[in-house]
Amino acid sequence: MELRELARGLWRWTARHPDWEPRREEDDPADWAPDVGCVAYEAGDGLVLIDPLVDNGDYGALDELASGKREVAILTTIRWHGRSGAELGTRYSASTETPDGVDPVEIPGAAETMFWIPEHRALVPGDRLLGDRPPGLRMCPPSWLRYLDGFTPDDLRQSLHTALRGLPVEMVLVSHGEPVLDEGRAAIDRALAG
Repeated sequence: MELRELARGLWRWTARHPDWEPRREEDDPADWAPDVGCVAYEAGDGLVLIDPLVDNGDYGALDELASGKREVAILTTIRWHGRSGAELGTRYSASTETPDGVDPVEIPGAAETMFWIPEHRALVPGDRLLGDRPPGLRMCPPSWLRYLDGFTPDDLRQSLHTALRGLPVEMVLVSHGEPVLDEGRAAIDRALAG
């Protein structure tokens, strides 16, 4: 596993998802790349892992980050992103409580909690904001909302406007696609304008 340090104490890595399958058509539920993004953040004397996935038992880099930390927290943005969370929870005796330095951002009706890291002005979404083709952001396709009982793309757009209003976002560390590493607020605004 190769951790990419984006700022002091903030890392992102990608790992091959074991449940990935080729898409049948653009924007269908399987329309996502096989490698998914994960985030590690050093919050004081603790470590936060968001939507972590580990390939083939390659714990070395995370073991090094977790070494000597008072506490490790494992956070999940959306229920589909359990990934390696339980396994790492056992390995690091981790909690699932959001620590100081990380703010949960509930997206009303969307069954997702994004995480805001104010120190780095970084937003970590799960499935509702994706890396665009290519760079920038886009909302998830309508097919990704199918299990939400009539929750529409317009509903999602309004929920995201409401939940993210006023956040001075610089980075958007998406799970699917390429992250936005600067001017994140403008990228969000463009994604929601469509």
